Amino acid sequence: MPPLSGASVTLLLWIFGRLSSFNAAPPTTQKCDEALATTLPHNAFTSSSVFTSGYAPGYAKLNKRGGAGGWSPLDTDHYQWLQVDLGSRKQVSSVATQGRYSSSDWITRYRLLYSDTGRNWKLYHQDGNIWAFAGNSNTESVVRHDLQHPVVARYLRIVPLDWSSEGRIGLRLEIYGCPYWADVINFDGQGVISYRFKVKKMKILKDVIALKFKTSESEGVILHGEGQQGDYITLELRRAKLLLQINLGSNQYGSILGHTSVTSGSLLDDHHWHSVVIERYRRNVNFTLDQHTQHFRTNGEFDHLDLDYELTFGGMPYSGKPISGGRKNFKGCMEGINYNGDNITDLARRKKLDTSSFRNLSFICVESHTFPVFFNATSFLQLPGRVEHNMVSVGFQFRTWNTNGLLLFSALADGMLELVLVDGKVNVHINVTQKKNTRIDISSGSGLNDGEWHDVRFLAKENFAMLTIDGDEASSVRTNTPVQIVTGGTYHFGGYFQRTSVSPTLRSFQGCMQLIHVDDQLADLHAVERGRLGAFENVSLDMCAIIDRCMPNHCEHGGRCTQTWDSFSCTCDGTGYTGATCHTSIYEQSCEAYKHLGRASDSYWIDPDGSGPLGPFKVICNITEDKVWTTVMNNLPAQTSVTGSSRERRTVLQLNYSASMEQVSAITSSSEHCEQHVAYACRTSRLLNTPEGTPYTWWVGKGNEKHFYWGGSGPGIQKCACGIERNCTDSKYYCNCDADQKQWREDSGLLVYKDHLPVNQIAVGDTNRPGSEAKLTVGPLRCHGDRNYWNAASFNTPSSYLHFSTFQGETSADISFYFKTSAPYGVFLENLGNTDFIRLELKSPTVVSFSFDVGNGPVELNVHSPTPLNDDQWHRVSAERNVKEAVLQLDQQYQEVRPAPPQGHTRLQLYSQLYVGKPAAWACQDSAAGGQRGFLGCIRSLKMNGVTLDLEERAQVTPGVKPGCSGHCTSYGMYCRNGGKCLEKYNGYSCDCSSTAYNGPFCTKDIGGFFEAGTLVKYSFIPETAAAPNKDAKDISQTSPLETNLTQEDLSFSFSTSSSPSILVYISSKSQDFMAVVLRHNGTLQLRYSLGGLREPFTVDVDQRNLANGQPHSINISRDGRTLWVQLDHYPSVSYSLPEESDTEFNNIKSLFLGKVFETGQVDPVLIEKYNTPGFVGCLSRVQFNSIYPLKAALRSHIAAPVSHQGKLVESNCGASPLTIPPMSAATDPWHLDGGPDFPFNEERVIPDGVNRNSAIIGGIIAVVIFTILCTLVFLIRYMFRHKGTYHTNEAKGAESAASADAAIIGTDPNFTETIEESKKEWFI
Repeated sequence: MPPLSGASVTLLLWIFGRLSSFNAAPPTTQKCDEALATTLPHNAFTSSSVFTSGYAPGYAKLNKRGGAGGWSPLDTDHYQWLQVDLGSRKQVSSVATQGRYSSSDWITRYRLLYSDTGRNWKLYHQDGNIWAFAGNSNTESVVRHDLQHPVVARYLRIVPLDWSSEGRIGLRLEIYGCPYWADVINFDGQGVISYRFKVKKMKILKDVIALKFKTSESEGVILHGEGQQGDYITLELRRAKLLLQINLGSNQYGSILGHTSVTSGSLLDDHHWHSVVIERYRRNVNFTLDQHTQHFRTNGEFDHLDLDYELTFGGMPYSGKPISGGRKNFKGCMEGINYNGDNITDLARRKKLDTSSFRNLSFICVESHTFPVFFNATSFLQLPGRVEHNMVSVGFQFRTWNTNGLLLFSALADGMLELVLVDGKVNVHINVTQKKNTRIDISSGSGLNDGEWHDVRFLAKENFAMLTIDGDEASSVRTNTPVQIVTGGTYHFGGYFQRTSVSPTLRSFQGCMQLIHVDDQLADLHAVERGRLGAFENVSLDMCAIIDRCMPNHCEHGGRCTQTWDSFSCTCDGTGYTGATCHTSIYEQSCEAYKHLGRASDSYWIDPDGSGPLGPFKVICNITEDKVWTTVMNNLPAQTSVTGSSRERRTVLQLNYSASMEQVSAITSSSEHCEQHVAYACRTSRLLNTPEGTPYTWWVGKGNEKHFYWGGSGPGIQKCACGIERNCTDSKYYCNCDADQKQWREDSGLLVYKDHLPVNQIAVGDTNRPGSEAKLTVGPLRCHGDRNYWNAASFNTPSSYLHFSTFQGETSADISFYFKTSAPYGVFLENLGNTDFIRLELKSPTVVSFSFDVGNGPVELNVHSPTPLNDDQWHRVSAERNVKEAVLQLDQQYQEVRPAPPQGHTRLQLYSQLYVGKPAAWACQDSAAGGQRGFLGCIRSLKMNGVTLDLEERAQVTPGVKPGCSGHCTSYGMYCRNGGKCLEKYNGYSCDCSSTAYNGPFCTKDIGGFFEAGTLVKYSFIPETAAAPNKDAKDISQTSPLETNLTQEDLSFSFSTSSSPSILVYISSKSQDFMAVVLRHNGTLQLRYSLGGLREPFTVDVDQRNLANGQPHSINISRDGRTLWVQLDHYPSVSYSLPEESDTEFNNIKSLFLGKVFETGQVDPVLIEKYNTPGFVGCLSRVQFNSIYPLKAALRSHIAAPVSHQGKLVESNCGASPLTIPPMSAATDPWHLDGGPDFPFNEERVIPDGVNRNSAIIGGIIAVVIFTILCTLVFLIRYMFRHKGTYHTNEAKGAESAASADAAIIGTDPNFTETIEESKKEWFI
């Protein structure tokens, strides 16, 4: 449910005034702290047994010395108890204990039970457990415990659990509280109380309904009201849970859109008092059951509850309306019924209300006659039955959470009988061995371990057995297997631990039983309790100590709770969260965080508030060189046409996003910048009605506020972009559309005021005139930057710190942050309570510690790092504590997990401020306390329970702490690949790819170009001042800093082509030296080197395969002196040596050509004759020669370089980049997305098979014709231009450049070598 708004404050103030009139509780001004036991007579105290008369329970009064100075039982064991009758129901707030005077007798631990009648006892619960109070350590000191939740009871019982090791059980006590009184009404399941309003129809804006109830029934309507318009409110029991249903109506009459249903509690049929308060103000509702409050907002659009003249308590009204649905009326007791200040029970007592439906209205609560029995894992109850009888008839009710357990075992005269619970079903096994082994196995029921009462009836006699569950005779399981049964006379319920010749398959049962019948007779459990009948061990009589550990549900974010008798577990599948309570998000908080994991642009799930209430959602992350953009799509089609709207009847376009408004707001609030493009195309349709008119069209943004400015303008300025730039079609108006022309016009621009974004609605109001039309386009919301992720502070002195308000993490707390330091230790943060605390610190250069205390004693978790943490690099710490466990994790790798104790305190109660960077104990000190020291270094992105603390804002006003932190490249520079340089930014880092052949946020994006026939790229190492520039070619002259005489070169590039021969790379010189990489006629790759001293160039045939196969290939060539290394694709590098007579210096390098050579002076004639015509056709990418990147310079206009190109060069990624960053496998990738929409959506439609086959045939014929024509043209061209020592090229026809190619993730660079052949030829021209 979303958190309540400011209306909640009004609700709570109003409720406070109403609650003061309730009569079912003591006055709020009275302190409930009276001593209740001291004034009681002796006979108000009873006990399980008495040691002697001087140790009678009447002497067990605090600080009294009468008798033997207190109570002591005859036996010191776990079956003893001391009981106090307060005379009437009282509200009890505290219990104090003391040992027996002047003795060695006291109790060290005890439990508290309470009851209204001295029967059907209820154990005191605290923190979701049956609570054990700490007792005394000597005879005189008084230990007092204030109850977390006061109880109302007449009888209290103290049950010792542990006692003095030096003596025996001894006890004196005092009970503190105050009088309690409330009107009680007994509901018989027939009658209802009708509270009629003063007018026939009520429109109710706010309600407060309070009452207490107790019942043994699991079904029944507690209150109900309804109206003719479909409004209703119903509070009822269903399966022993409380269900509140409310409908304030919706825009559609009779629609279910306004229906709201909320469930609370469980096991409410225990015949103990339960308190309910319903507080409603408009659509905001607080629903409280036994101190547990749920806040929710009703569905629908209306605020009033419209009821027809009455509200009924105890059942449905006898109106004959179909909404009643045959529901059962409530059977049990209610007290303190208040409705909007009226005491309903008092009005009924004074006969001011209609109670005519009651047969006999009683103001005394009729108590239940059941006698529950509670079993633990070591309990059994033994009851006698008829001996040597030929029939078994047993029955009982049970409730449990366990799937398995022994319900009943009986040793027959010649076999055995057992009823066991297996996988939530009741199984009966009968084994008779008199003449021949006869076994009967029957089972019935399912899911009987749901905590509800279930009735079991079993009957077996000669040749017949029948098992009935929950009284459903139609589903009874019967068998007619021939069998002769002879009873043994003894029945064990809930456990059997004797070692006998026959034994049950299960030994014990954890749960409760009641209404136990043996031989069709109800067992007298009072006689069992007094020791006159049967036997028992470790059984708690007259109580059922079952606990629903899933109510309230500690599994967060929709996690599914399952439980056994002792514990619960959470299933987090499909929630997006993990951990023992589904508390921790498995997704990163933003696209920025994904970038810093080295992720590329894609769609990802993000969770901006981590463990907070917002769920994860999918966005598009566009990770560019300098920014990380987060994109949230909406469902409004581009160019949505609007006609027929007017000011009186506007057309409202509703935009729905791929995330909720709360989720989108989390993005905008944490982003540095947001924008959304809007466009209004118009024809005779005015937009804002400028310059001074009332706007025809407006848009609604965050907070449901109307806005009267358009894209390109800003808040408070009723203009469009052209009005700001003063270039509107008609200068008299501030929007193009406001000129109201018949031609199509458009007003478009970016909305950039992020506190108003996103656009939720657009209301169009001027398209109802003849020929009037508008077309609206609203782009996606785009934001960049994450202020939460980079929110950092630098702590410069050991005494510097930041302080924040007290951390609220009672039952569930998580803390996460990044830190970097060069100090060996320091406290990251600390928050204190009276005894509770929570602390995170760097204890040593390799140990991070998480310590806390919730009342059970200090707990400390330590995670050890294999490497020092004071390395001045960012490290991530996350800590979590919940009712199940505590977890400390370092750098998402190393962790320690500590389970919570099975019983004990679970609430972390803190009161001091939260101190960051320093121990809380230093708040008023200047020196270290307890060996703890302040933190020196940086803390970043500190999140506590999903809320990012604004360290930077607090640091700006705190001495010794500076906002922000430098040095991000030490941690994230490794993501800059392929020679990219990491650059520091205030919020993060960026990769400088200017000195690489790559682009992209991590310098991993190939830069390639598609070459057509005749296309070439030329890079000049020596300025060509004499050459006139070609008017169609790009030419930026700049002197190259590269040395022109080289003894070593490094050349690398990728290519793909389907044609040969061609020149891939040619490096010329002013002398006869050159270097060339060519594809020969057969598609093999050849490297040609001429450095002088040889008659013919030194050649290396790199591979014998045809590389002109359309597949991407990469080549890396390095030379140092005479040694040459060549690597092709993924093959290993192979070295070659230049001949001894060869020179080793590449002299006077002049130009580098890609795709084709267009050069004057010395050029290898073989290249010109064999490979230069028609030129390379295909893709070249990531071309790098030493420290220059000619292809990148040619394709990037902002790079000043002596590069030019001729022909058509189109940018392309060529599919040629091999992987250099190994992708994370789906199995280990927690962010791997299975399914879901891909962005952008593919809008192509699949053509039916028949059409595809026809198209294929036609396409094949056309392809053959085109191929024939091309072959003819190629032959003619080759014939025309085939001249030895000369060449011709086409003139450049202008450079065209496409948009950047998609990012390609790059990985390990492939290598190659194979046997080569040398071919020596020399050409001169």
